Amino acid sequence: MTVSIPDLPLLHLSDGELALINVLRADMMRDRSALLLRDAYFNGEQLIRDLGISIPPQLKSLHTVIGWPRVGVESLEERLDLEAFRWADGADSADLAEIVEANDLLDESSLAHTDALIFGREYLAVGSGDCGEDCPPLISVESPLDMTLMWDARLRMGTAALRECAANSYVESGPEERMLVLYTPDQTVTCLPSVSGGWEIVDRDEHKLGVLPVVRMANRQRTADRIGKSEITPEVMSITDAACRRLMGMEVAAEFFGAPQRYILGASESAFQDADGTAKSAWETYIGRVLALERDEDGAVPTVGQFAAHDPTGMTKIIDLYARIMSSQFGLPPHMLGYTTDNPASADAIRSTEAKLVKRSERRIRRFGSAWQQAMRLALWVRDGEPPDKARRIETVWRNPATPTVAAQADATVKLVQAGILPADSDVALEMAGLSENQRQRVRTDRLRSRGTSILDRLAEIAPDDTAPSVEAVDGDADTG
Repeated sequence: MTVSIPDLPLLHLSDGELALINVLRADMMRDRSALLLRDAYFNGEQLIRDLGISIPPQLKSLHTVIGWPRVGVESLEERLDLEAFRWADGADSADLAEIVEANDLLDESSLAHTDALIFGREYLAVGSGDCGEDCPPLISVESPLDMTLMWDARLRMGTAALRECAANSYVESGPEERMLVLYTPDQTVTCLPSVSGGWEIVDRDEHKLGVLPVVRMANRQRTADRIGKSEITPEVMSITDAACRRLMGMEVAAEFFGAPQRYILGASESAFQDADGTAKSAWETYIGRVLALERDEDGAVPTVGQFAAHDPTGMTKIIDLYARIMSSQFGLPPHMLGYTTDNPASADAIRSTEAKLVKRSERRIRRFGSAWQQAMRLALWVRDGEPPDKARRIETVWRNPATPTVAAQADATVKLVQAGILPADSDVALEMAGLSENQRQRVRTDRLRSRGTSILDRLAEIAPDDTAPSVEAVDGDADTG
């Protein structure tokens, strides 16, 4: 007699899972210091490396901040506006919109893009919801400070991932406790620290997807570096430090040489004393401007002069030079970093200087859009219990990263419609005209309403003509009777 014993999930981590956790934790800790350094430059909290030459010890605590790294990252992120997801075959995308709204992805995408640009990577974790059977799948945006992923270069996909974060954000626990979540292609294991010093499993979700439910959103990948690189490069950090030191030098110069120095030759000692003979302080002597001086014994008048005051023009020119160098690193127009000229640039010149920024935005849209599409397909897989049809492709809808004028967009769209390349009622025409996804949805609704109203008006016009003969026939039958 054969007795089948059901497979029970392990209550403790296996040796293989413990080894995998140790490898992933070591990988996460190795990169943490470099990630925190980039985060410090973005927040303006970095420590400036002082050369120890021009700044006196009394001003060592002076902290000067210049926000160029934040300006460079945010200027690129502001052009990465994710608007919607849709099926490429034109089918109804209400199922995709439900997942997007349940996870607030349009707002969360901005956080993901910002972290990906700062740290060089961001992670999208997919799982089942906690509100029941009909709950939409959960897509969470995870920081690389708390998460890492093991990558298979041949398959171009992840094989395992680990997230370590504060446990009190998810379950009831002490403020100091940490929580581990191990992601594998077959299951997701959630652990809390045990009393004995190891890890205790609190949940083991055996989803059996066969693929890792984590997607890495990488920035500036290379063939030998699929992890991604930050936009805050060593060149950006070096120029930021140099500009901060120049600003700090201007502060020091303002303290020492802001007030012009004066000299007096041939004055008696009494000119620097009070009425009672007490010597005045240096500041009292200076601020008093030495309004009156007596002649000496020979009748000569003391000579009074003034040294040239400090001119900060030289330092401001150096800072302008750093601004131009930084603009080339970020691909930004120099005026975005505070560099101005006597002759303001024209609108066409400004748009031409933004060409590199627009191209960089388009590259990020292509890379980040692929990550969002993978995350959405995993969400459909989790919801339906089976992989979505590979023949059906998901598209991400982005706002145009360029800044063309409304008149230019409308003119180009009208010419394409008049040439017969685009139908007048095409959604592509609305998109080319610069309308957002919400505006296009409202236009589609208005078109359906207008079409329904026109049909009702035609029926109202046709109805009297169709009923008139039948009424006459009825009257004729009545007379005959």
